[in-house]
Amino acid sequence: MRIHEVASYELLNKYGVKTPVGIPATTAAEARQAAASLGGGIYVVKAQILAGGRGKGRFDTGFESGVHIVKTLDAVENVAAKMLGNKLITKQTGPKGLICNKVMITEMLSIKEEYYFAIVADRKSGSLCAIASREGGVNIEEVAERYPNAIKKVFISSAEGITDAGLSELVEALGLIGENRTQGKELIAKLYQVFTETDATQVEINPLVLTGDGRLLCGDAKLNFDANAAFRQPELFSQRDYSQENPHEVMADKAGLSYVGLDGNIGCLVNGAGLAMATMDLINTYNGKPANFLDVGGGASVESITEAFRIITSNPKVTAILVNIFGGIVSCNTIAEGIKGALQNVNVKIPLVIRLQGNHSEQAGQVLATLDTETPVIAIPDLDNAAKAAVCFLVFIVVGCSVSLAFQVALASYVQRLSTVHQLSARGFSHPTLDLSNL
Repeated sequence: MRIHEVASYELLNKYGVKTPVGIPATTAAEARQAAASLGGGIYVVKAQILAGGRGKGRFDTGFESGVHIVKTLDAVENVAAKMLGNKLITKQTGPKGLICNKVMITEMLSIKEEYYFAIVADRKSGSLCAIASREGGVNIEEVAERYPNAIKKVFISSAEGITDAGLSELVEALGLIGENRTQGKELIAKLYQVFTETDATQVEINPLVLTGDGRLLCGDAKLNFDANAAFRQPELFSQRDYSQENPHEVMADKAGLSYVGLDGNIGCLVNGAGLAMATMDLINTYNGKPANFLDVGGGASVESITEAFRIITSNPKVTAILVNIFGGIVSCNTIAEGIKGALQNVNVKIPLVIRLQGNHSEQAGQVLATLDTETPVIAIPDLDNAAKAAVCFLVFIVVGCSVSLAFQVALASYVQRLSTVHQLSARGFSHPTLDLSNL
């Protein structure tokens, strides 16, 4: 989970970490008032979206850049009006961009030096890693590629925490001397406290700036937090901005499902991340494209499966759904009952290919045999063949066949290719009961 830059400033200030003064605004008039309260004659207007590269981005209206330096209150109001309510497109947002519902008005700093500093969780070492570089204000990945020696890493033991020796290494890497060295050690110690006490997974300051009057400030902050810690950080997670997230992923999260949207046409409903990945790989193998990753987990119920179908079918690109369940913690019978209930609550008009194996798979087959729905449904026990069937539907629907015709043609094409079929049954718009068990 991420929070906006202006919220990051507030959190850092709470821990005694110095930042520029930043005031949020959700209307152009509020932006003007915020600038007036700052005083001075130069203001920075920054679009608040959860993506980097704002300065080099452009809005879907054609307005250039998500960061503007202006000199009058009229200009502040004008720029804010052009940002708010429009989508900012950067290298990190993708072509669709992200909606800008908030701007931050901040003071213009007199910057003497720019540095880079971050604390991240390092899975390889099993510890935290503090990263420091004198090359701040630029893309750190490019710095790492071109000048690897310009980056200093200090690994932090969870048992010891950050030590004075570690702090000294980091400020030395930043090139801080004298009073700035002392400031730097205090600031890094506080950033470490922020990381550990808020269940953060990343605290990135880019740039960390040294001002002309000798202050060391966090010029821009990117903070990420462990989504599993929401119950421990209710105040922090109340600042989550759902407008910056994929709406399908938001729906899934609220239903306790793991969902990631993709660009394909075949919806996937699977239990277990590993099986979900294998399912998507098989779809790709047969020249299909998965529309999503969706893991119903071990606590599947009629309600969660209903929501899963609702999420998948809300994507207009999806032309077929492949359900792949290996019964273990959750029984196939529970999934089958969930599918039956879901089809009564969600109008699924696209073909449904179901593969249920494992715990109570026979009982699941009996439940599926009682389905009373106009949804075209095929139950196939073999994953490889189930993936082929789902791709068959995709092929015929993409070339312009109706769902009903695609069901009939794809099913016929699919059956011709099967060498052996066990316990295969199907239902379609034109077939009240089509028994293929003897093929």
